[in-house]
Amino acid sequence: MLLDMYVSNPGRYDEMPYRRAGTSGLKLSALSLGFWHNFGAGSDFEEMKRMVFSAFDGGITCFDLANNYGPPAGSAEENFGAILKSGLSNYRDELVISTKAGHEMWSGPYGNWGSRKHIIASLDCSLKRLGLDYVDIFYHHRPDPETPLEETMDALAYAVRSGKAIYVALSKYPPELLRKAKDILERSYNIHPLVNQIRYSMLDRRVEEEEDIFTALRKMEMSAVVFSPLAQGLLTDKYLLGIVMENTRAKENRFLKESIITPEMVTKLNALNKIASRRGQSLSEMALSFVLRHDTVASVIIGARNADQVKKNILAIGKYMDFSPEELAKIRSYAI
Repeated sequence: MLLDMYVSNPGRYDEMPYRRAGTSGLKLSALSLGFWHNFGAGSDFEEMKRMVFSAFDGGITCFDLANNYGPPAGSAEENFGAILKSGLSNYRDELVISTKAGHEMWSGPYGNWGSRKHIIASLDCSLKRLGLDYVDIFYHHRPDPETPLEETMDALAYAVRSGKAIYVALSKYPPELLRKAKDILERSYNIHPLVNQIRYSMLDRRVEEEEDIFTALRKMEMSAVVFSPLAQGLLTDKYLLGIVMENTRAKENRFLKESIITPEMVTKLNALNKIASRRGQSLSEMALSFVLRHDTVASVIIGARNADQVKKNILAIGKYMDFSPEELAKIRSYAI
């Protein structure tokens, strides 16, 4: 594949499932490619292109970014903007490009959270870095305990009404706050938020057990987009022997600390791997199936270090999505 003369696979839509976001007309690819890791200034740009092009060739249409992804903050958007110019922009109308505002982006009192000042300024900066006139989905990245919810929702509504975003969404909102945000958007602006982005995996089921987020989303006619379905790489074969190798997230990433790879954790991972083997799946394949079994999950965000990992995850989609009650009970017993 000549990266400077990119032409996408004509059969890219043959195998990937597409799921409706809430009750909207928008369908999301079951997998989204996330830019949280490995798309910063220090990453290999040619490998970034291979990952993005391999994703789109395999039917992934959704690309998940945020203003602060890097490092440094903003560099993931800059790199994706450069990749768009490398040939992917020819397919712009086939892409769902998302970005977010709300986590710390720049110094001072306006650099994060949910003020109208931060959200609108951040979106303008994101569009410049991406080289786009609009994004398809614009998220508020996290609830703000100090800014009035009405102000934050007004900023999201402005993004749509100004033509800078087609849809809006929320991230990490608990059910009751999500209901209030949705009510404000619908009652005041006639805008329906599509999704709530949540952390969820076989090892981390708090949103399911403590909040019952999936029932809440179904009642609100919204969907979930799930991040960290592989628990930052724990739910792969990398740590089954209890050895933390170089060039793994547990060595390099502050979101997965080496100290979590305890003998108890290794025992859990191997027990889950045995269940996966009996199902004819790898551990990571079962982890994706476990999340996608929910009909309220519109898309699952995968991270990757290289194009081969992207392709492997795409091949896992659609395999063995059903779980027996016995399998679910065993899997749930190993949650953190």
